Amino acid sequence: QPHLVESGGGLVQPGGSLRLSCTASEFPLNFYAVRWFRQAPGKEREGVSCISKTGISLNYADSVKGRFTISRDNAKNMVYLQMNSLKPEDTANYFCAAYPGVCEGLFEYRGQGTQVTVSS
Repeated sequence: QPHLVESGGGLVQPGGSLRLSCTASEFPLNFYAVRWFRQAPGKEREGVSCISKTGISLNYADSVKGRFTISRDNAKNMVYLQMNSLKPEDTANYFCAAYPGVCEGLFEYRGQGTQVTVSS
């Protein structure tokens, strides 16, 4: 079953940085737009950032603008989320999802996620 695989999560102090990675098993990710989501216990899932197939179009949730940067390397079949100036409220499970067109509607594939914990 094709799916996405995330890595790079962990425990970091407030103000610290992490880089999350997302790759695809069994299919080329460059045919898909990719969105990073996050979900914390007891909270609704939040769309964090989206990148188009070519990497030209990017968007971010207001809560992460100026702190997070999404990018992709289609040659390596990877999408990244660079997270700087992390805050305790960024603590969540982060997962990536692939859309065949743009980051709207239903995604076709997703990963299980990687846990990010921001705490002193």
